[in-house]
Amino acid sequence: MKIALPSRDDLIDSHFGHCEYFTVFTTNDSEIIHQEIIPSPAGCGCKSNIASVLAEIGVTMMLAGNMGDGAVNVLNNSGIEVVRGCSGSVKEVALAWLAGTLTDSGDSCHEHEHGCQH
Repeated sequence: MKIALPSRDDLIDSHFGHCEYFTVFTTNDSEIIHQEIIPSPAGCGCKSNIASVLAEIGVTMMLAGNMGDGAVNVLNNSGIEVVRGCSGSVKEVALAWLAGTLTDSGDSCHEHEHGCQH
């Protein structure tokens, strides 16, 4: 399984559309076996091509902080499940997901919902 996390300084970036890069972990059932960095495209997350880029490399899960409904829909339509409300070290968040201790907060970044503007 491949998990992507919007990142800044090895931490979950609290705003999906403004992250510096995406950390992508390849995992087995219980551990991280590989890590790679995917540069963040210019522009807002929901209007960029990041969903297709991540889907093409096999990402099926996004662990994120805040994210608008538009971005969630774009990711879901590319076969990527989204868990919102994550914070802290990207590695610790990924390990928490693997341990089954993370759930989606359901919180959307509503001020960006219509047009995903800054």
